[in-house]
Amino acid sequence: MIRRRFLSNASIDKVGSYPDGVFSVFQKRWMATNRRVQDRSRFKKMHDLEFATERWKGVSKILTVMDALKKEPEQVISLRHLEKYRQQINLSKQQINLSKQHKLEDFIRKSPKLFELYKDKKGVVWCGFTEKAEYLLEKEARILEQHSQKAAEYVTRLLMMSVDKRLPVDKVIHFRRDMGLPDDFRQRWIHMFPEHFKVVRGEDDEYLQLVSWNPSWAVTELEKKALATGVISELQPEPGVLSLPFPMKFPRDYKVYRHGGRMEHFQKRSYLSPYADARGLMPGSQEFDKRAVAIMHELLSFTTEKRLLCDHLTHFRREFVMPQKLMRLLLKHFAIFYVSERGKRFSVFLTEAYDRMELIDKCPLVLWKEKIQKLSGYRGRRKRIKNSNELSEFDDDLIDTSHEKEISFVEVEDDETLSEDEDDSIVDDSEMDIGEVNDAYQD
Repeated sequence: MIRRRFLSNASIDKVGSYPDGVFSVFQKRWMATNRRVQDRSRFKKMHDLEFATERWKGVSKILTVMDALKKEPEQVISLRHLEKYRQQINLSKQQINLSKQHKLEDFIRKSPKLFELYKDKKGVVWCGFTEKAEYLLEKEARILEQHSQKAAEYVTRLLMMSVDKRLPVDKVIHFRRDMGLPDDFRQRWIHMFPEHFKVVRGEDDEYLQLVSWNPSWAVTELEKKALATGVISELQPEPGVLSLPFPMKFPRDYKVYRHGGRMEHFQKRSYLSPYADARGLMPGSQEFDKRAVAIMHELLSFTTEKRLLCDHLTHFRREFVMPQKLMRLLLKHFAIFYVSERGKRFSVFLTEAYDRMELIDKCPLVLWKEKIQKLSGYRGRRKRIKNSNELSEFDDDLIDTSHEKEISFVEVEDDETLSEDEDDSIVDDSEMDIGEVNDAYQD
C-alpha cells in the first residue's frame, strides 16, 4: 500500500526521460515565501561551522592562485595577468586603500612558503611556485589518481539519481574540487570510464550520460551506515521506500523540546530513495520534500568536506527533481544541514559530519588542503561572528598592509624574460552573491 502511495508506476526506470511539461509544475507556488538566511534566529546559528567557513575562505583564495599558475606553461604568471582572476580570488576593494596591483602583491607575499615573486629587467613582476609548493602539487596529483575510482563511483551515482540519467558536463564540473575530480576532468578524465558513463552532444550542450546501471551503487550512504551498525540487517533488492531517520545535530542554545514532536513525526515519515523513480510524487507534498532532503544528504556525503556552495545544489533542481525553493528546505531542516552566510557565498554543511568545527573523517585530499592552509599566511581567528558586516576583519588577515619592509624579488636576466601570453582556460567558479541567491528564490 505504501509503495502505491508514493509511486504511480511501480517499476524503476533506469533510462527513462522526464515527461514533457511536468517540470513546469515546480514553477507554481507550492512553497512559502523564501526566508532570508540573515533573518535566522540566533538560537539556530552554529558558530563552530561559521568559523570553519572562515578558516577555509583564505585557503580557497590561495587555491585559486595555484589553479591559475598551473594553467600556465611554465607555471609562472605576471601580476598583471593574474589581475583577471581578482574576482575569483575575491580581494575586496574595501579592505585597504591601495592600488589593485599592490594589494595583489601583498596577498601573494603573505604566503612566502608557497609563492615566490620575480622581477625581470623590464620591471615586470611575476609569481611562481616555491619548491615546497611544487612538491605539494605532485602529492596532490598522486592523491587524485588514487581517488579516481571512488570519484568515478560518485559521478556515476549522480547520474543514477538524475531523472534523465544524464547531466550537463558544465554543471558536473562545478563539483570538481568538492568531489576530488582532477584538473583535466573535461579533457581526459570523463573519457577514462566508458563502462560507467560517456559524453554525448545535445542540442545546446555536452552531457555526461549513464552507460550502465550498477545495483550495488544504488544504495544510499545512510543505508550503508545503518547496515554497518546493525540498525538494518539487509539492504533492499532495489531502490524503493526508506524509513531510516537522518542524523541530527542541534545548535548549542537551541531548545529541542519545543519542537520535538514535529521532528519526531518528520523522522518517522517514510520517503523514496534518491535512486528510485520519483515521477509519481506530487511537488509540494511531504513525501516530495523528504525525498529532496535525502538527495541533498546523499550529494553532501559524496563531497570531501561534506559541504557545498548552495548554488551548486540549486543548479541541479530540475535534474534531481527537487523543490524550486530549495533554500527554504535547507533552512527548515537546520539540524540536518547548516547554511552559512559568510562572505558572498552561501555554504551548506552536513552537520553529522562535524564535531564542533572539525570534520570527523578526513580523507587524504582534506589533509592535503590542511597542509596548504598551514603554509599560507592566513590562519583565521576564532570569534563569535554576529553578522556578515564583521567579515572584513577576517579578510584583512590575508593582506599584509605594512610597507616599511621592501618586497624581495628574484632578478631575471634579459634572456630569461618570461612570456606573458594569456590563457583563459581556467574555470570561472565565481558564485552568486547574497542578493542574487535571495532573488533566485523569490516568486
